[in-house]
Amino acid sequence: MSKILIVDDDADIVEAMRLVLEKRGHRVSIAGDGNEGLGKARAEKPDVIILDVMMPGLDGFEVARELKGDSQTRSISILVLTAIKDKMGFDFKKESADPNWLPVDDYCDKPLDYELLLEKVDQLVRHKKN
Repeated sequence: MSKILIVDDDADIVEAMRLVLEKRGHRVSIAGDGNEGLGKARAEKPDVIILDVMMPGLDGFEVARELKGDSQTRSISILVLTAIKDKMGFDFKKESADPNWLPVDDYCDKPLDYELLLEKVDQLVRHKKN
């Protein structure tokens, strides 16, 4: 059973994701903002973090960079949720010195396609176990 941490401030989306992921057999924990997400990631060491980009306070960009820059959490897979990818021009897949690079493993566009979300989470879990 895989551990999934959802970091998102939208309670309705979080609840829908929790239900879908738990039905698939994952254990799910939830953080409502970036600071709480960092704390839970460090304490719980989940297999995958589903991370919203746009949150008040510490946003998903900052959380991802903090986690991937920390030797204790850099191996945790991060899947970001975003409705702004095309507008912002961020490259979620290419590691480079470009300031527009976001160090995550994959992303899902909003509005969410829950089947695609499950596929991506399952891929990240399988990759981590190999």
